[in-house]
Amino acid sequence: MPLDQKPVSAQPSADSGPDLAPGGEPAEEAPGTTPDGGAETWSVRQSGPWTHRDLAANGARFHIAELGSGPLVLLVHGWPEYWWAWRHQLTALAEAGYRAVALDLRGVGGSDRTPRGYDPGNLALDITGVIRSLGERRAHLVGHAAGGTLAWVAAVMRPSVIQSLTVVSAAHPRDLRRALLTDRRQAAAFEHVLGFQRPWIPERRLVADDAALVGRYLDAWAGPNRLDEEAVHAYRQAIQIPSTAHCSIEPYRWLLRSMARPDGIQFARRMKKPITAPTLHVQGAADPVLLSHTALGGGEYVAAPYRWRLMPGVGHFPHEEAPEQFTAELLDWVGRHKE
Repeated sequence: MPLDQKPVSAQPSADSGPDLAPGGEPAEEAPGTTPDGGAETWSVRQSGPWTHRDLAANGARFHIAELGSGPLVLLVHGWPEYWWAWRHQLTALAEAGYRAVALDLRGVGGSDRTPRGYDPGNLALDITGVIRSLGERRAHLVGHAAGGTLAWVAAVMRPSVIQSLTVVSAAHPRDLRRALLTDRRQAAAFEHVLGFQRPWIPERRLVADDAALVGRYLDAWAGPNRLDEEAVHAYRQAIQIPSTAHCSIEPYRWLLRSMARPDGIQFARRMKKPITAPTLHVQGAADPVLLSHTALGGGEYVAAPYRWRLMPGVGHFPHEEAPEQFTAELLDWVGRHKE
């Protein structure tokens, strides 16, 4: 979607919208088994010191987990995660005097699964709309992987809303586009995205055998410090919530299919606009999905303070593989740009 086009106000339909629970609420639970093989009913709304609630923004309903008070820090997950990816940062930010909010993106976790609206322009407007729905004028925006891509886009589309930007494991959209077209190594690292382009088959593979493929992705993409068993189990359960597998890979379908289309070309041109938010760019040196040399260079698009941090021995999930080190970098960055 062109960045100056009105956002999609997508409404669920009987055959392509979210699967509804008997009370009319989008399904947020998935049947499965516990790690020891017992039966369970699993929910995305894990208990903790945070509060769960829903917000309306940009024509859809979004689930958030919230903790603390103070300047807003909005945390946006990547694939195949959901808000739970930020559990370490939620508590640390709240203890440091921030209002920490972890968002479930459209089509994932406890948020609406709409039939349309998965292009980067509309998804970025979801994020800035949530900031407004939280009653805030500005926010420190943190995004990982696909969420990091959307953070870049949001900073271009709504610069007045973004107080600071922290991008994790995500190249600037123009750099990613260039790499996918010209760099065989990066294209090979995105093999899973190429596989997502087929109709229906990817969705079936993702949920088969209790989402075993998602577990293999998580294991292969992490560095030496693997994600803990509880997290892997949670992400495998989350992808099995009805319609999630389909909705969560729609942005990747847009990414490749739009490259030769007018909307994709126009999007790439719009992303030339300089980013005016102070930007922290974090990358795991051992990331096998988004290669370091692809991410390097994002500062070219930032007309503000820019800091590049390469974390040795860390893979695709710095916020989970090395939470203390990552959180220290994040707290330092937002602390420097409170005003």
